Amino acid sequence: MDKSAEFEIFLVALPGLEPALLDEVRGLGFAGAALTPGGVTCRGDWAEVWRANLWLRGATRVVVRIGEFRAFHLAQLDKRARKFPWGDFLRADVPLRVEATCKASKIYHAGAATQRVEKAIAEELGAPISAEASLRVMLRIEDNLCTFSIDATGEPLHKRGHKQAMGKAPLRESMAALFLRQCGYTGRETVVDPMCGSGTFVIEAAEIAAGLAPGRSRRFAFEDLAGFDAEAWARMRASAAEPQRIPAQRFYGSDRDAGAVRMASENAERAGVAEWCSFTQMPFSDLTPPEGAPGLVMVNPPYGARIGNKKLLYGLYGALGGVLRERFAGWRVGVVTSEAGLAKACNLPFDPPGAFVAHGGLKVRLYRCTLS
Repeated sequence: MDKSAEFEIFLVALPGLEPALLDEVRGLGFAGAALTPGGVTCRGDWAEVWRANLWLRGATRVVVRIGEFRAFHLAQLDKRARKFPWGDFLRADVPLRVEATCKASKIYHAGAATQRVEKAIAEELGAPISAEASLRVMLRIEDNLCTFSIDATGEPLHKRGHKQAMGKAPLRESMAALFLRQCGYTGRETVVDPMCGSGTFVIEAAEIAAGLAPGRSRRFAFEDLAGFDAEAWARMRASAAEPQRIPAQRFYGSDRDAGAVRMASENAERAGVAEWCSFTQMPFSDLTPPEGAPGLVMVNPPYGARIGNKKLLYGLYGALGGVLRERFAGWRVGVVTSEAGLAKACNLPFDPPGAFVAHGGLKVRLYRCTLS
């Protein structure tokens, strides 16, 4: 592994949240950040690959483009794959798998392309091939150009490593982080979630306020690559494991379900943000603003397949909107839901909604407003 070598780095986004991820990537100072279908590209060396995995809240995964060549038939792919410098990136003792996609190319059979590359790596490098391997080499053949990439992340980035307890239809942490960003949250204000479930919005908000790196508690696929510098990575991670600042404000979650409140409290404890979070069992009808300046109410109410009776849902959204209008003047509100009709039932002055985002087999959108 050439530590100084620069690569194109592809940061995968949830469809619909690419612009929000671009905003985050630029805010963290990654070089050459630009929108691309499916995410954001930037440039950097291996240390930047590590930093992207460690610090990005909104990305799904970090993919490193390691080389390319043209091939017009399988024999040519086989020959050039055998000459590719796999040893610069992969270890002979670490199992891997290859995934291929073909588009508008003379090589059109992805399965055959996968087999050729797997055989080339196995025979030239000696690395074992396993369908269960966590290390992934990706081949994209488009317009006869074969591009090789390595998934440097492994398990998706929303799996932070410190959240074990989850309720039904949990919001991914990456999605929650970008919705908070789209609501203008910078870590400097109070966040309240009156239907907190397992605590995702509240915990993400507290981590952002404390400057805690989202990837501080987990392992990454890049740790299994050739020439990986464990000592340098340990130093980078250690510097990100402690809070960079102590939040002046608090973060509040409530839920009528006692099990959800217990889960949220346990998750906040594991994440190291429990001292700044407060979780309470109560219906949202009892919700009142905490002391201090107005902040952000962030809520992901039930919707779609999560509750069967739509009439009950419309009543729920109407009651939620009523509580917020009556008691939260001056606050900003973010509501995530799957149907425009449910958002409308809140009777809140929402701006035009955000893009559709896939979530649990549904498409959800963020609705935002400021209450006067």
